[in-house]
Amino acid sequence: MIIKLESEEALDDYIICHKCHTLHKKIIIKDETKALCSRCKMLLYRKNSKLITQGLALSITGLIFFILANLFPLIKIDILGTETYITIGSMLVSLVQSGYYLVGLIVLYLIVIFPLMIFLLYIMIFLLMHLQICEYIVKRLLILLAKIQPWHMSDIFLVSILVAIVKLFAMAQIHIGISFWTLFIFVITDIYITKNIHLGELWILKKDIYASTKN
Repeated sequence: MIIKLESEEALDDYIICHKCHTLHKKIIIKDETKALCSRCKMLLYRKNSKLITQGLALSITGLIFFILANLFPLIKIDILGTETYITIGSMLVSLVQSGYYLVGLIVLYLIVIFPLMIFLLYIMIFLLMHLQICEYIVKRLLILLAKIQPWHMSDIFLVSILVAIVKLFAMAQIHIGISFWTLFIFVITDIYITKNIHLGELWILKKDIYASTKN
């Protein structure tokens, strides 16, 4: 089936199921309800009048815990009385000092720069939509968010730390630092936002908000 669109803005009236790729025309739904795919019953989008305030609160919370995770030691390793504190920054410095410049750069982007950018983007998007200003900027921020979101790997980094801790237990005394728990809370917050706030919903929310300001 071929659909002819009069303009690029008409694309906003359609949504593709990310599981079976079935094309659907968006319809108006009531608050606290969901729209499901007609073929696979996968969630397409939902309407939540509190999405902006909830998303903004979660984004600020996640950013605070992310900053704390980078300020304090993740773990303290005690081997025969010799104590070593490991932080995210010290791990990156160790990679560079060992000559793994490319690896260090990749790790820097995946576990520091991209996560920081994503939560800053969330905060800016929700804040601008709350104020109902700068529609074009919100559009560009949503596009940027869609491009960098798949490269965010803080959850994988946390799992790798857990694996390393388990292996080190037989050789040294391990003390969990503040940053480990703040990183854990950050990852949980990030997973919750990713699973409960889809980019498609943000596009629909953007369209509804700025359409009301033009009327």
